[in-house]
Amino acid sequence: MSKSKPKSLSELVASRDSGLGRLAAAARLRSELGDYLRNGLGEPLGSAIMHCNVHDDGTLVVTAANPEWASRLRFESQQLLALCAAHGTTAVAVKVRVAG
Repeated sequence: MSKSKPKSLSELVASRDSGLGRLAAAARLRSELGDYLRNGLGEPLGSAIMHCNVHDDGTLVVTAANPEWASRLRFESQQLLALCAAHGTTAVAVKVRVAG
């Protein structure tokens, strides 16, 4: 039987060695990238981005609020890639999806 004291949830989230800590770090990076892209595009287009993520193959996946905004965001693919590069995130292609 282990005599170690149980860890609190805040310790698990803060630890880079725990699965929960790695998950929290990945979510934080996605959130920071989304904020950066929203600010970089400005209003009103930036507010159309609901979520974003970069897949392992380098595809930036942007989720738009509705089909109209998705269409407009597709025209900004090159700017989104440039913003990713300025953020330090490697992305080679953009896919825009509509929030379900």
